Amino acid sequence: MPVYEYHPDELARVSVVRRASGLTFSEVEEQRRAAQDREDRALAAPQEPRKPTELDIAVCQRVEWARIEQFMREQRVAVYSPNEDPRVARREERRAQRMATEAGCSEQADACLPVEVLRYRVYRVTARQATAPAGEEALVRHIFAASAGAAVEHAQRMFDRHSSTCQDGEYRINSVEQVLPEPGEFF
Repeated sequence: MPVYEYHPDELARVSVVRRASGLTFSEVEEQRRAAQDREDRALAAPQEPRKPTELDIAVCQRVEWARIEQFMREQRVAVYSPNEDPRVARREERRAQRMATEAGCSEQADACLPVEVLRYRVYRVTARQATAPAGEEALVRHIFAASAGAAVEHAQRMFDRHSSTCQDGEYRINSVEQVLPEPGEFF
């Protein structure tokens, strides 16, 4: 069955737009400042070797909050509504066109099977070396997966690879947290 996947940057933008819906200008401004703080913390943290990283997510969200803030300022909008934001409509139109194009191409190859839209999420997985002394920083990886279980399986395979930079010893996964879209938010 043909598959269309949402990418982490799309998830970050859609998540911000959904959270911004109904917020006032001052609330959007506050969210932009919070996103800037998150980006600053991500810049100061050890960098992750894979994509998406905490920094990638933070930057994308900060840019989207700043864009919404600018839109509200320019249009003198008191309360944000995605329905009034032309960029949101254009993005949705482009995404629908991409899905239609991919569906058309795959239907030719797969004898008209329907396209399955995978509702992937980004999970933050933290792991520590089994023999690590107390206080040592955990490894953090962001994994694009359909469920927390799938993210754990992917992380375990990644930590178990012999060619991995993580192969200093056995690693144990400490936590798995959904970061995009926001937990509880359907996408």
